Amino acid sequence: MTPHRPARTANTLPRPTDPLRYLTGYSPAVLEQVRQLLASDRLASLLQQRYPDTHNIRSDKALFDYVQALKAEYLRSTEPLNKVCFDSKLHVVQHALGTHTSVSRVQGSKLKAKREIRVASLFKNVPPEFLRMIVVHELAHLKEKAHDKAFYQLCAHMEPNYHQYEFDLRLYLTHNEATGQRIWSDWSETP
Repeated sequence: MTPHRPARTANTLPRPTDPLRYLTGYSPAVLEQVRQLLASDRLASLLQQRYPDTHNIRSDKALFDYVQALKAEYLRSTEPLNKVCFDSKLHVVQHALGTHTSVSRVQGSKLKAKREIRVASLFKNVPPEFLRMIVVHELAHLKEKAHDKAFYQLCAHMEPNYHQYEFDLRLYLTHNEATGQRIWSDWSETP
C-alpha cells in the first residue's frame, strides 16, 4: 500500500511574486523577522534609519568615473572597461542588479574584447552603500568569474561591509516587492 500523497495545489507552489524570494538561503528565524517587519510596516523605516541618504551619481559618465576609481584602487591589473552605464532594461525579477559582459570582436587579425558593466536603473536613487555593493560585485567578476569563496573574499576586500550591504539591499528589494513602493523617492519623479 502506498502512502497517501496530498495533491499539489496552487497554495503549495512558490508564488512567482513572493517578496521573500530575495532572501532564499537565509535561516527560518531571519525570514520570520522579515515577515514581522513587513506585517507591522516597519521595514521601510528601519532601512531609512540605517541609510538616510542617497548617492549623487545620476549620469552614466559619473557612474563610469566612480567604477574606474574603484577599479584603479583594487583591480589595476585587470583589463580595462570600455563602458559603464545605468540600464533601464535590467530588471530585478531576472535576478540582475547589474551585469558584467565581455564581447569579443575580430578586428583585422586581432581578437579584441570589450568589457562592460551595466547597473539596473532602479539603483540610480539608493544609498551609496547599495550602489557600491553592486559595483564591487560586478568588478569582482573581472577577476573571478564564479560566485565562489575567492569571489566573495575579493568583494569583502573591496568593501568590508559587503555582506551586510547585500543583505540590506535584499531587504529593500523585499520591501519593494511586497509594497510596490520605493523607500527613497526618485529625484526625477518628484514634481
